[in-house]
Amino acid sequence: MQLIVFCGMQATGKSTFYQQHFFHSHVRISLDLLRTRNRERRLLALCLETQMRCVVDNTNPTRAERAQYIGPARQAGFAVTGYYFHSTAAEAFARNVQRPAERQVPEVGIRATRNRLEIPRFAEGFDALYSVRPTANHTFDISPWQDEI
Repeated sequence: MQLIVFCGMQATGKSTFYQQHFFHSHVRISLDLLRTRNRERRLLALCLETQMRCVVDNTNPTRAERAQYIGPARQAGFAVTGYYFHSTAAEAFARNVQRPAERQVPEVGIRATRNRLEIPRFAEGFDALYSVRPTANHTFDISPWQDEI
């Protein structure tokens, strides 16, 4: 079974990437949808208990935040894959204003996430890591992780 953890600022294409690559195969765990950490924990626990493949579609900017998912998944025998969404704050701001008004994130939120962002490492418990860069027309450049990034 597989747990996928997304990591990156808001407006970097994480949810679009989920829809394009995992919608038909993985349960989406998203705080934006679930609204509370309790619901999020319960859905994660259910996925681990029933061995459902899942994607954590949150910003997950710090090692500590990612550990909340990685540790339990490893204990449940899941392989853990990370996707790091590369973007500058300016690029995220530009994509953010293209969203419908009700889905836009305040710029202060994007800046706060950028300031807390810790680059993921294999040592956190990832079995595989990928670098994702948004490109034109809602497509993505995906490459295997290089620790020197």
